[in-house]
Amino acid sequence: MKGNKRGKMLLACMVTITVLAGCSSTKSADSGGGKAQDASEATINPTGFPIMNESTTVSGFAAKFFANADWNNIRLWNDYEKKTNIHVKWDTVQTETLKEKRNLLLAGNDYPEMFYASAFSRSDLLKYGKQGAFLPLNDLIDKYAPNFKAMMDKYPIIAKGITMPDGNIYGLPTIYDPEFKSVLYGTPWVKQEWLDKLGLQQPETLDDFYNMLKAFKEKDPNGNNQKDEIAWGAVGTTGIVNYLRGSFGLNNHGTSNINVDTDPETGKLRFIPSDPRYKELLQFVSKLYKDGLIEQDIVSVKSTEVDSKGVQGLLGVSDSVDPVAIYNQKGYVGLSVLKGPHGDQQFSAYGSPLGNIGMFVLTDKAKHPEAMMRWVDYFYSDEGIKQFFMGWKDETYTEDASGNVDYTDEIKNNPNGLTLDQAVGQYLIWPGGYYPGFVKQKYFKGAEGMPTSVENAKKAESYVLSQDQIWPPFNFTQDEQSELTTIQTDIDAYVLEMKDKFITGNESFDNWDKYVAALEKMGVERYKAIYQSAAERYAKP
Repeated sequence: MKGNKRGKMLLACMVTITVLAGCSSTKSADSGGGKAQDASEATINPTGFPIMNESTTVSGFAAKFFANADWNNIRLWNDYEKKTNIHVKWDTVQTETLKEKRNLLLAGNDYPEMFYASAFSRSDLLKYGKQGAFLPLNDLIDKYAPNFKAMMDKYPIIAKGITMPDGNIYGLPTIYDPEFKSVLYGTPWVKQEWLDKLGLQQPETLDDFYNMLKAFKEKDPNGNNQKDEIAWGAVGTTGIVNYLRGSFGLNNHGTSNINVDTDPETGKLRFIPSDPRYKELLQFVSKLYKDGLIEQDIVSVKSTEVDSKGVQGLLGVSDSVDPVAIYNQKGYVGLSVLKGPHGDQQFSAYGSPLGNIGMFVLTDKAKHPEAMMRWVDYFYSDEGIKQFFMGWKDETYTEDASGNVDYTDEIKNNPNGLTLDQAVGQYLIWPGGYYPGFVKQKYFKGAEGMPTSVENAKKAESYVLSQDQIWPPFNFTQDEQSELTTIQTDIDAYVLEMKDKFITGNESFDNWDKYVAALEKMGVERYKAIYQSAAERYAKP
């Protein structure tokens, strides 16, 4: 299924759809269509507003964050009800209890017509879709979602990433605009003031990088006559390992399927954590750790401890968002992409523009699936995206003559002491990141949208994987998922455990072959074969 170009578009059929009393039908879960209208359905308009000519109530379940007001009284939904004639009766839970409550509803057959912001996994989408509890959305998208179809047409990775192996789409995703580079990638941040004081240039090679960190640690760049500088400050080793993956020629399809890519020599799928290049990467990071150039408690340190050092200006390099946003520390710039020992110079710590694909689901209890597809599709349009993220002109945001938008002072500097998320959350539901929709740079005011973050992404852009190289997280058949679940949990946990042990010296690299042999005993060859099948499906036109 392919869509049209971005933006709104009129449906081919301009007539009003009317349901005759006493007539109803359904399609099977494998048919690729949505549930047909039932006898009680009101008239649905295929384009324009209102969506329905009579006021209609729909049951919806969603996860929400503490920053959000009561969804049954929040401005976004109240105003949208007036626009659409669709009243959603919301049952919301906090994200901490989402999975438990969601699963209880499904197990007890007490689920709503719509799951929104419920973050279903790919395996659950397929499971409940095959059982018939979740409607296939293919036909509904074709007929009632012109905005979403336009995105699928422009960015084929969307259609491939949300289509299950049975050919059906059971959920709509969060999408990060592929043109919004700084929300998709960006290198770690280095303190330019320290580079200048020590007469250093941005590193270009691994040796340069090592020498820069060593100078930060030993040459008192903050000038207080104390060796209190943290050359690389972070929570966990993932940040530094991911930053260096491309310098060792790893993850040539990005990090959505973190442990696999394509072996450039054989063209077959490669299991990265047992590859010699990965060993070299860990050996380099281990050298940094041994020489005190990265946070010595990096495996166990709490975020509050790193934040405290960040606020004091003690971090030479930070692998989080721009330190000005979280530590109020100005003057950090993006690090260079480093050339590795084999000549590789690529930034591959780059995930798919697809976020969670189970953020909007219609169940077999939906009385008006066509209307609800139109309802959600609005938030994939430019007008809907602006409404969703910014709210109401001159009330929650201001707009200049060039069309640039920003939140009002009441939102940014709330007189009641609310944080930005809390102030926004009195009107809108996006704080926290759980929603189906399209994250667009023009309307996203988080740290990734800051000018410094945009510049950071530009610096890395010539070394970043191209869109057609990026893999989204793969979708597996039920049989594959069942088999994978029994081996993947143990393998992934072992890989993470041994990564940290090798880096910190708690495991000698002399035992690398034993580590690889243990992976083989755990079923890594079957793990690879399942991923190979998924990769081959993804590669098909």
